[in-house]
Amino acid sequence: MACVLGPLSFGFVLGYSSPAIPELARISDPRLRLDADQASWFGSIVTLGAAAGGLLGGWLVEKLGRKITLMFCSLPFVFGFTIIIAAQNVWMLYVGRLLTGIASGVTSLVVPLYISEMAHERVRGMLGSCMQLMVVVGIMGVYLAGLYLDWRWLAILCAVPPTLLIVCMCFVPESPRFLLSRGRRREAEEALRFLRGPDAPVEWECARIESACDEQGSGFQMSDLKDPGVYKPLVIGVMLMLFQQMTGINAIMFYAENIFEQAHFKESDLASVIVALIQVVFTGVAALIMDRAGRKILLTISGVAMAISTMTFGVYFYLVSKPSGAGVEPHADLSWLALASMAVFIAGFAVGWGPIPWLIMSEIFPSKVRGVSSAACVLTNWSIAFLVTKTFQDMMGLLTSAGTFWLFASMCVLNVLFTVFFVPETKGKTLEQIEATFRGLHYLP
Repeated sequence: MACVLGPLSFGFVLGYSSPAIPELARISDPRLRLDADQASWFGSIVTLGAAAGGLLGGWLVEKLGRKITLMFCSLPFVFGFTIIIAAQNVWMLYVGRLLTGIASGVTSLVVPLYISEMAHERVRGMLGSCMQLMVVVGIMGVYLAGLYLDWRWLAILCAVPPTLLIVCMCFVPESPRFLLSRGRRREAEEALRFLRGPDAPVEWECARIESACDEQGSGFQMSDLKDPGVYKPLVIGVMLMLFQQMTGINAIMFYAENIFEQAHFKESDLASVIVALIQVVFTGVAALIMDRAGRKILLTISGVAMAISTMTFGVYFYLVSKPSGAGVEPHADLSWLALASMAVFIAGFAVGWGPIPWLIMSEIFPSKVRGVSSAACVLTNWSIAFLVTKTFQDMMGLLTSAGTFWLFASMCVLNVLFTVFFVPETKGKTLEQIEATFRGLHYLP
């Protein structure tokens, strides 16, 4: 599980802006001080880098392989945080955030692919969920560290996991499926023995994977988009990423402290740590039950919980915005509702819509289009994340805080309907069986 240091680094990047923005907004050095618009860019420019990183990662995983791509993405993580540490002006902060965003985009593509191609189908859900678990551990870690460290020391801490990643990945094998797709059967068998144990029937597993690869042919062509085994999973994967971001999750996590300040909740930085802890706990629960409960039921439960909580959060903001009698604070007895709504939202997201879109993305695509299709999903995810995070503060002003959260609630309702009618169950199936399902074939192992 050396590769999960990548998602840990990714989580540090996502969480870094929450403790850093309030500090940089009041820093004494005018060259580094962020105004409201600059703070918005500081939070959201990561998602632009991640969208570009998704495209880059889709090309790299096919040309260099999963292992080398993961090692490569350590470099922009380290360089980005180094630039932030040495920053002398706002533009250096932007460049550092953009580089760490590129690394995050590559990581969010390659780690799910690497895990799904390495893991046995009986534990693929649990291991695939470890990616999101490590992301939220990283977010919680940086929130917690932000209580004690200033923004420069926090950036130094964030540079540690990607440094360890490049070292640890030297000791793990390349994906057997990638090796077989390049005709390197002996290396693939060695990789499978490393993963499954010396007595595992690796020759049979290699033959099964090779058979599926032979049926597909080699290399992606535009005509492949006419194949239901390609376009059906592609549409599902893209829509899952679209709905994941339209719940508002990244906007809420980027601006967690600001949200609690606007909700008049005292100790907003501590509240953010509590919310991150809830996310870690429930993502861990999701990982443990993923291969028993199944993907579809968890997505549905998750969507319902998020719809209820964002609706309630909107009601809270509506109530506190109403004028009250002289000397009476309407929010005095309701600050608990803000934290409760946030906690339910984060718990709901962590159980389903956090880990499962990434997991399904890594499961449903045929091997010959896995890189291209995954790149399309990651590009969609981070492009929408940019739009949501960049316009979040503007939406709060235009639609009011209540209206913004009610908009997120309506998107959660739509994602529940999409899950019920269009998302297939992949629990307990091999990647080859899932592919055959989309093609309308009966797969014989």
